[in-house]
Amino acid sequence: MRTEKNGRYTRIIIEPGEYYSCANATVISTLLGSCVAACLYDPVRQIIGMNHFMLSGRNYSQELPHFASEAGRYGINAMELLINDMMHNGADRHSLRAKTFGGASIFQKGEQVGNFMRVGEVNCRFIRDFLANEDIPLDAEDLGGEHGRVIHFSNGDFKVYQRKIDHNRSHRLAVRDRHCWLKAIEVQEKVMPEIEYWELEQESSRAKR
Repeated sequence: MRTEKNGRYTRIIIEPGEYYSCANATVISTLLGSCVAACLYDPVRQIIGMNHFMLSGRNYSQELPHFASEAGRYGINAMELLINDMMHNGADRHSLRAKTFGGASIFQKGEQVGNFMRVGEVNCRFIRDFLANEDIPLDAEDLGGEHGRVIHFSNGDFKVYQRKIDHNRSHRLAVRDRHCWLKAIEVQEKVMPEIEYWELEQESSRAKR
C-alpha cells in the first residue's frame, strides 16, 4: 500500500490482497487484471472502501455458489475485512452500496496454468453472488473482458474513474496474477490441514469426557 499527498487530498494505492477505507477526502486506486476490486460506500456517512482480491482454488464447481466454496473463503475474508474496517470508521453495514471492477481473462491461449484460465470468470461470479447474498445493492460494474484496468474511487461523489490498459501491459498483469494465485493456493493447502487437525483433536477430547 502506498500513500500520495497533494495538499489536503490523499491518494491510496492498494495491491493484491490489500484493502482500505476512509471518511475523508481520499481517492483509492488499484491496478486490476484477473483480480476483482469491490468499491463499497456508505452514502449517508460519506465513507468509502476498496479491496483487491483473487479467489484461490485448483478446482471450481459449476453448481456450488463460490461464496460457499473453499476457494471462496479468500473472497469472503477480503469482503469481511473491508466491511469491518468501514464499520470501524463509522459506516452502517445496512447502508452499504457497491461498484465492482476487474475479473478480466488476460491470459492468451496456451499460457494458462491449471485452472488459472477461469480465475477472472470465477471472481466475477463470486462478487455478484456475495453481494446478492448480503443484500448489498450493486450500483455499477465493469467485470470480465480481456483488458486490465486502472481504477480510482473517489470519496465525496462516490464515482469510479476507469482506464483500460493495453495488451502488452495486460500480459505483465497476467504473470503477476498467476503468481498471486499460485501463492494463495500454496498458503491455503498448508493452512487447511492444520485447521482440520485441530478440529479432530477437539472432537477427540469431547469423546474422552
